[in-house]
Amino acid sequence: MDLSGFIAQLLNGLASASSLFLVAVGLSLIFGVTRIVNFAHGSFYMLGIYIAWSCVEHLGSTIGFWPALLLGALAVGVIGAIVELILLRRIYHAPELFQLLATFALVLIFRDAVLWLWGPAELLGPRAPGLSGSVPILGRAFPVYDLFLIVVGPAVLLALWLTLTRTRWGTLVRAATQDRDMVGALGVNQAWLFTAVFALGALLAGLGGALRLPSEPANLEMDLHTIGAAFVVVVVGGMGSIPGAYVAALLIAELKAICIWLGLVDVFGVRISFSHLTLVVEFLVMAIVLVVRPWGLMGRPQPPTRNIGMIEQPLRAPDKLFKAAIAALLLLLATLPALSAQSPYTLVLAIDLLVAALFAVSLHFIMGPAGMHSFGHAAYFGLGAYGAAMLVRTAGLPMEVALVLAPLAAAAGALLYGWFCVRLSGVYLAMLTLAFAQITWAIVYQWNDVTGGSNGLTGVWPADWLSDRRAYYYLTFVFVAAGVLLLWRFLYAPFGYAMRATRDSPLRADAIGIDVRHVQWAAFVVAGLFAGIAGALFAFSKGSISPEGLYVTKSIDGLVMVLLGGLNTLSGGMVGAVSFTWLHDAVARNTEYWRAMLGAIILILVMLFPQGIAGFVRQIVQGRRVDPGTALPATAGVAGERGLSGGTQ
Repeated sequence: MDLSGFIAQLLNGLASASSLFLVAVGLSLIFGVTRIVNFAHGSFYMLGIYIAWSCVEHLGSTIGFWPALLLGALAVGVIGAIVELILLRRIYHAPELFQLLATFALVLIFRDAVLWLWGPAELLGPRAPGLSGSVPILGRAFPVYDLFLIVVGPAVLLALWLTLTRTRWGTLVRAATQDRDMVGALGVNQAWLFTAVFALGALLAGLGGALRLPSEPANLEMDLHTIGAAFVVVVVGGMGSIPGAYVAALLIAELKAICIWLGLVDVFGVRISFSHLTLVVEFLVMAIVLVVRPWGLMGRPQPPTRNIGMIEQPLRAPDKLFKAAIAALLLLLATLPALSAQSPYTLVLAIDLLVAALFAVSLHFIMGPAGMHSFGHAAYFGLGAYGAAMLVRTAGLPMEVALVLAPLAAAAGALLYGWFCVRLSGVYLAMLTLAFAQITWAIVYQWNDVTGGSNGLTGVWPADWLSDRRAYYYLTFVFVAAGVLLLWRFLYAPFGYAMRATRDSPLRADAIGIDVRHVQWAAFVVAGLFAGIAGALFAFSKGSISPEGLYVTKSIDGLVMVLLGGLNTLSGGMVGAVSFTWLHDAVARNTEYWRAMLGAIILILVMLFPQGIAGFVRQIVQGRRVDPGTALPATAGVAGERGLSGGTQ
């Protein structure tokens, strides 16, 4: 193989590592101090490149290219400070999942704001003055600007290290990463310290975006693509570790560069395309690191969070009012085809709502009662959908048989992935579920001969007796109703009580003889099975399935559904699924900027009903009044022993 090509790819990896580090280090800094899992951090990166483009276009001739570039990064820092002051400061004492939902709403708002201001077309900035052209390295031309980027990463790392170790402000930041409440007790203005840290993190993300302007076009997909890679770098390096972020960025970028250099390789007569691994290499690295070293390469166990939220009420048998409401809902759903005879689209939307409800309830099953937060639940939805499609198309089985067998593929995936995931907790467990989901997506996306690749599988239609939309609606209604009722029944069985015991106090559960890991593992499999049922129903309702059914955005949708409905309420997943899906459909059909409107609605809902829509309704019905300042989403476990929310029971 060509040595000069190998060196060139390593240098490309160093340049990519610097850009990735600038984004990831800001995210790591923010999490280390504020404990906010900031999903909007990728939006700051995107804003950085767009604002830098405007500054260069309109002010570059006056103040120069480089000052205009830095001005764009500073503007993003100011935006970050405003976001912290107006929104995030109000939810610092909320569980992390509540904060995640708020920052996800910001992603939607920022995406449409960029679309409105700059339009949908890609924007490419001018060449950097003095750094255009290339230099020969081992006979190959290498861009001068990439050499500049290689230097930027270590320079920023050194500057941050000096700031954090040689200044009083840096000492306060390091102290806040250890015990932020103690810092406040010592008289430090904690609020302004958080604002400064958040603004610095946003500025670094904006700088990372701005510095990509001469070499990469600005586009509307940069936010989600960037935040995924940034999360991976932060988790692999260790949450809150700045040197760890640089080491992880370097490791992942260089592995990608090596995969590109290897290209197609013959291994024992089999041609393997290593270049395709670039889609998933970071998630492979994250999965391996978290399995071997659960707190990252240079991280350490996080201190317990004190964001306890509302204390969850004991689980009681449904009262007469709840049973009457369920009966009325089932009656309404059973008569819906007759009520909507003049509107065929109503049944299409109703099927989507039912499928979304089962998917969300299956996710709530492991998030709420089991206390395990999953960022990759779409993997089991997709496995069920692809299993159904392949059983019909490849194996030639009848649709009825495929619908029964397909969820077993999802259960098998949950059985395999869950064995590794239940060994972790908190954000590390959540990120490992994301890693496995993205690995599954990459396999499906690239296995053209079996899964159809990016085109997916088509021609997956129901049996003839279900060709009428009303008949398929009733089939979906029966499966979803039975699935939801079975999941609720699990919670009142001994298994459900054991599952909640492992969530509330794993140490005490273990002391009384409950096998904590096996109970959590079983919960993973059960949730995966029912998510697979939802996926199979979805595939037959649409007649096709594509890799988008396994992508991270599908998992995020499920997460939003659960949190919007209420993590502390058994009906929260169902209420959230119906609310989110209906809002998405209604808003998207009425405005071009539906993301911003949907994000604003989500923000309003989480601020007005922080315990979730279903939790709010339950409080109204039960006649209880809760202080809005403390009525936050239910926790999912004892601090230090449970998942992201880490509250007490």
